[in-house]
Amino acid sequence: MRTRVLLEAHHGATYEQILGHALTAEEQGFEAFFRSDHYLGVERGNPRFVPTDSWTTLAGLARETRRVRLGTLVTAATFRLPGVLAVTVATVDAMSGGRVELGLGAAWYTEEHQMFGIPFPPIKERFDRLEEQLSIITGLWTTPPGERFSFEGRHYRVDECANFPRAAQSPRPTLIVGGGGPRRTPTLAARFADEFNAGFGPGVSERFVRFRRICEEVGRDPAGVRLSAAVPVFCGSDQTEVTRRVETMPPGRLLDQAVCGTPDVVVRRLMEVAESGADTVYFHIFDVEDLDHLRLLGREVLPSLAG
Repeated sequence: MRTRVLLEAHHGATYEQILGHALTAEEQGFEAFFRSDHYLGVERGNPRFVPTDSWTTLAGLARETRRVRLGTLVTAATFRLPGVLAVTVATVDAMSGGRVELGLGAAWYTEEHQMFGIPFPPIKERFDRLEEQLSIITGLWTTPPGERFSFEGRHYRVDECANFPRAAQSPRPTLIVGGGGPRRTPTLAARFADEFNAGFGPGVSERFVRFRRICEEVGRDPAGVRLSAAVPVFCGSDQTEVTRRVETMPPGRLLDQAVCGTPDVVVRRLMEVAESGADTVYFHIFDVEDLDHLRLLGREVLPSLAG
């Protein structure tokens, strides 16, 4: 099982705090460090939240880390034009020496769009735009030198592009499509993605089953796509430490579906995730000031998973 860190800082985070988590994840043996792509936190309208831009910070991490893979889970397709996003991700990939992965989704957080003046179309249009974005991004990344790429959709158009963003990875950076939707998300993942992320909470196993069935419908071998899930984690060496970490989060869905316990409890839960079909797990972390949490997971949980 690939073990990754997904940081979604409760009150936001400075670049230095994000860097601290990325370096700690690397030194503890995690395979990747990912961050969310949000301009608001889990408490809507929390004035303490300090936003940072995901791809700006990942560019910095690309130069300050050496081994750990880097990416977003997931970038909102509403935030950036597809051509711009293709150039941005390829640039960061080159800066990292080929360690970048792009997670892309249709976006869901209404309030952050309203607060920052970002258009937020109805859900059908958001998925239509996501589909066109995936077509454009993969087209720009994979068109051979000397050829041109064009695309005309309902929402985006690319005319005879001859200047392609070149990433360090070949043939292109890894693409992740994630979400819990029953049809369009797994269908887009089956068509475009290297990894399908089923989110977290109840129903992950059923989403994997549905995704495999859709792969077969579109003519893709499901064995060629990685399957991943996110697990909110509040781990402590004893119950007192567990309680202290749990109390950093407000009540709500994330906390209700989190794994809260000592390392053996976390290991058992992750084994259940693996049995559901996942080959990759993201440790969903929220307290940006608690690097000891990552160190505990690296010291007490990762070796058990490797064994």
